[in-house]
Amino acid sequence: MPEWRLAWITGASSGIGHGLAERLAERGTRCAITARTASKLDDVARKSELIEPYPADVTDRPAIARTVDAIEAAHGPIDLAILNAGTWKPMRAFNYDTEQVERSMQVNYMGVVNGLDALLPRMIERDHGHIAIVASVAGYRGLPQGAAYGPTKAALINLAESLATDLDGTNVKITVINPGFVETPMTEPNEFPMPFIVTADRAVDEILKGLDSGKFEIAFPRTFAMLLKAMRRAPYPVFFWIVRNLIRPKK
Repeated sequence: MPEWRLAWITGASSGIGHGLAERLAERGTRCAITARTASKLDDVARKSELIEPYPADVTDRPAIARTVDAIEAAHGPIDLAILNAGTWKPMRAFNYDTEQVERSMQVNYMGVVNGLDALLPRMIERDHGHIAIVASVAGYRGLPQGAAYGPTKAALINLAESLATDLDGTNVKITVINPGFVETPMTEPNEFPMPFIVTADRAVDEILKGLDSGKFEIAFPRTFAMLLKAMRRAPYPVFFWIVRNLIRPKK
């Protein structure tokens, strides 16, 4: 099991990020946590003396750079970064909204890019560190209601693959985390069936198990991830038949 002295987690005010901070702190890892809402971060930080809040907006690149500077000035090098901040809102062709698309890209994709910009050069210089990028099984293929969300997650998967190939042979590790549906405040408003949905605790279990094992990809729940991977390999006529008959919601 890796011994991480200091972890930085974005999107840590609720859901998976909150759970990871608590669990890592229980294992003795100091956790610097980041999200926009300081009061929510303070609530998480009260759970352990090893959790410390660093509020910032992941879409603000200078603010994220200052945050990483402050964390490392106070506690030394970050061993593990979990870039987890994200936003989700269903969107279909019938309610296409460019502002929503732009917001999703700024938070989900550029939020990770800004974290990498602040941290990756430091880890490369030190030749040490582990960065986990939280994408989604929704990035495997375009699905109904995912026109704003899915492309951001597909981009993150591609980004993680590219970085991993570049960093092969170094001591800087890249992991991509592809969850299915997880019971969090982000999915709570969903009005459609969420197959194979798991609790946030189960998601944290899967992520930590995968990080401990050094996997490149952590995808769960296993059955759902395998089904969507099979759809990714399916020819378009088969893929569209599955969507049309088994997945697509009514207008």
